[in-house]
Amino acid sequence: MSRKPHIWYPGATYHIMSRGNRKATIFHDDEDYRRFLDILREAKEKYPFKLHSYCLMSNHVHLELGTIDDDSSQIMSYILKTYSTYYNRKYEYVGHLYQGRYKGILIEDEAYFMQTSRYIHLNPVKAGIVSTPEKYEFSSYRLYAENKESDLVSKETTLSLCRNDVSEFRAFVENYAPRDEEKAIQKELRENDLWLP
Repeated sequence: MSRKPHIWYPGATYHIMSRGNRKATIFHDDEDYRRFLDILREAKEKYPFKLHSYCLMSNHVHLELGTIDDDSSQIMSYILKTYSTYYNRKYEYVGHLYQGRYKGILIEDEAYFMQTSRYIHLNPVKAGIVSTPEKYEFSSYRLYAENKESDLVSKETTLSLCRNDVSEFRAFVENYAPRDEEKAIQKELRENDLWLP
């Protein structure tokens, strides 16, 4: 199946995912997770963007990323190459770290934007790692749930869609029950080879 053409325009927002080659681990310890977050900060300095949400799992990464003036492919190339260089040096690894090119799904409406945020933040819960999203250290959920300031995550858009009410956002994420819209996200992820059971 041929790859869908990349669509980009200033201000475009995406659900981006990259995973380890053959689903192998790309984060082995806390230092690895923190280095990736530092690289996201470096990328924001070099190619300004809005990171609405993120979740770093042991073998894959989810980002809800809004561009400003730079194409998402330029942003992601910097992030993934920089982390790959760090990883290869630390673990004396040779070969491809990632399973192909990163995948990015264009987010074109507010409902899908919020569904993507919920999907990303519930990833560690659905994987059985934690019982609630707030317990997972390497996602943006705590920043929202505890109303913390962040130099990395831009919370304004997400919270504005919840009437700037943190408790409303928490209820939206945590009181999740499967719905037709969630099935639509899962369908799109499968079609783009992003689905991770």
